[in-house]
Amino acid sequence: MLFMVVERFRNQDARSIYRRLRDQGRMMPDGLKFVSSSVSADVSRCFQLMECDDVTLFQRWVAEWSDLMEFEIVPVVAGKDTGAALAST
Repeated sequence: MLFMVVERFRNQDARSIYRRLRDQGRMMPDGLKFVSSSVSADVSRCFQLMECDDVTLFQRWVAEWSDLMEFEIVPVVAGKDTGAALAST
């Protein structure tokens, strides 16, 4: 299943986040797959598309980063798949 993860940088401290990322990697448990990411122009948020079948893996991952970021994790479906599902009703 796909998820859109919105990370809000605490205190807009992107430098600390990228330092940890450089030094320790994403620290994601096996089974949680990073697909892509984009960062807002004001460097206050990151939007990540991720894939996972076990939501508890997100909980483990969030625990590693919650001191630097707040998270919103939203299950998402590709627009074309939604269009196909709605076309059949």
